[in-house]
Amino acid sequence: MKIKILTLFPNMFSGFISESIIKRSIDKGVVEIELIDYREYSNDKHNHVDDTPCGGGAGMVIKCDVIDRALEANKTDKSYVCLMTPQGKPYKQEMAYELAKKDEIILICGHYEGFDERVRSMVDDEISVGDFVLTGGEIPAMAVSDSIIRLLDDAITTESHEDDSFSYGLLEYPQYTRPVEYKGMKVPEVLLNGNHKLIREFHLKEALRKTYLRRPDLLENRDFTKEELKMLEEIKKEEA
Repeated sequence: MKIKILTLFPNMFSGFISESIIKRSIDKGVVEIELIDYREYSNDKHNHVDDTPCGGGAGMVIKCDVIDRALEANKTDKSYVCLMTPQGKPYKQEMAYELAKKDEIILICGHYEGFDERVRSMVDDEISVGDFVLTGGEIPAMAVSDSIIRLLDDAITTESHEDDSFSYGLLEYPQYTRPVEYKGMKVPEVLLNGNHKLIREFHLKEALRKTYLRRPDLLENRDFTKEELKMLEEIKKEEA
């Protein structure tokens, strides 16, 4: 896979691409990340990429012609172009899985007061990482890239992401390691007895419990199994 990131601040990504799983994935050829400074596509002698909004208003707006030229120079037939914007659709794990199937993704990072509205006609999707506003799209672009890369073959083991929060519609179950007891806090006995059936049931029930307590909205449209319904009733009684 190739990820191209259009940004005014490519240096912000230096740590992101040079550490941990992302660096290993790049080194192994799992993913290629190209940072593109779209300031280079300005036709202004001072390389300006923004202008005051027509009709007045605070702040500066990214110009549509700059983004268009940057896309024309870097987009291919395989490119899937995403605009990072708080006005986009909420980013969820299902979208990460869909994007991980693409051959090439272009992420456009905004800045200032956003983009000329005409930029929206140049993209395939608009993504928001939450109901809050940041100074630019660079951090969201890193978050989206990270969520995609870890799903690619050979980035990490499949088992490492199959049980992640949201991967199967629930928050991840609690996990423990040694020491078995620390400051009076003990690892649940069920995780120490080697009974894989009971361990699986514990994981499922505790994932349901955590989701019920912290993100009940995730359960609203869930197609529960009989086992899950039984566990959920038990949880409601236990937490009452």
